Amino acid sequence: MSGPDTVFFWTAFILYLAGTVAASLYVGLRRPGIRRAAFALTALGFLSNTVALVVRTAASGHLPITNLFEYLTFFAWAIVAGFLLLWKREELRLLTVFAAPVAFAMLVVASLFPSSIEEQLIPALQSYWLTIHVTLAVLGEAAFAVAFVASVLYLVASRRESGDETSGGGRLGDPRRFDEVTYKAIGVGFPLFTIGALFAGAVWAQRAWGRPWSWDPKETSSLIVWLIYAIYLHARLVRGWRGRGAAVLSIVGFAMTFFTILGSRILGGLHSYG
Repeated sequence: MSGPDTVFFWTAFILYLAGTVAASLYVGLRRPGIRRAAFALTALGFLSNTVALVVRTAASGHLPITNLFEYLTFFAWAIVAGFLLLWKREELRLLTVFAAPVAFAMLVVASLFPSSIEEQLIPALQSYWLTIHVTLAVLGEAAFAVAFVASVLYLVASRRESGDETSGGGRLGDPRRFDEVTYKAIGVGFPLFTIGALFAGAVWAQRAWGRPWSWDPKETSSLIVWLIYAIYLHARLVRGWRGRGAAVLSIVGFAMTFFTILGSRILGGLHSYG
């Protein structure tokens, strides 16, 4: 990997790794000092991640969203941004501890792909609709990542309680709090994903390829992601569905989201550039 953003990318990589280690220690020891250290490392990683994106934008002349390396680096940044927004609420600070592990995982995957800077984009990528499409999709997917972590914590917290999911307490806190974060995060991510991945994506596809929908593998998997979260919200709003089943569906939704991101690399199709 070479480029003006390299040092900042690897600095973020190392800081997120250190934050992941701190998160692991906090889970075992539950000491506030370790939690604060995990937050500080994550915040510094986020700063370096931000600089890497800015430097790459300046070097390429366009937002770094045109290949999988750039997409995943931007995705890691958006995920951490979403978690850091929760830090102001004392009862949700446990969630921010897990920002670094998720972001670190994204940068690990990003490092596996070519990172060369493309200054001259192919015609299909030279559209402001691409910027709208990818930016909103990434922000929506980052919200789904927050919901994913909250859902995992819900399952762990509810299992640790003495046979009553509805009661408060437990070492990780009240599982109902994680259930509520899951719902709110999906409530934010769903419209962003809908507008970005589907609507703006269709407009961009029409301009780039002459048709808004072609059942490309990535388009199809994006539709599946949309349906999973639509089912979640419908069940929640109409029938008040919550608990373990809702948490599992949220986890499945994020797993499908991540597959969608890498799907073009695996299945090919019109989105297989970069």
